[in-house]
Amino acid sequence: MSKQVTTVSEDGYASTTEIRDFSVDIDPGGESAPDTLESLLASYGACYVPALRVGAKQRDVGELGEIELSITGELNDDDKLESVQFDIAVGADVTEEEGAEAIDRAFDLCKVHDALKSDLHAETTFEGDAF
Repeated sequence: MSKQVTTVSEDGYASTTEIRDFSVDIDPGGESAPDTLESLLASYGACYVPALRVGAKQRDVGELGEIELSITGELNDDDKLESVQFDIAVGADVTEEEGAEAIDRAFDLCKVHDALKSDLHAETTFEGDAF
């Protein structure tokens, strides 16, 4: 099984990515659309929230109710992502210990978290005069 997306930039730095029947605009400058790191953080959060729900069930914490995940990405002097902070609030009455169990399991389940490993590097091909 594989996942396939296509990103096109006709000029400049902004691009549109086609994902099945969806289009996502990304602007590295953040002027006309979310920037690349905001998009990464959004994907991380969108993956982590359901992983947290499943992790809570698997660790017998139960239903979490409403979840608010505030994600902060700190940048280094080169404007590259240096660290990520998750601030998690849930509607259910959950102890800190139960929350920690759900959190740990969610990191194991989150596919975006797994994809951020340092040994994952894109293999590439390049074709000039293609259009």
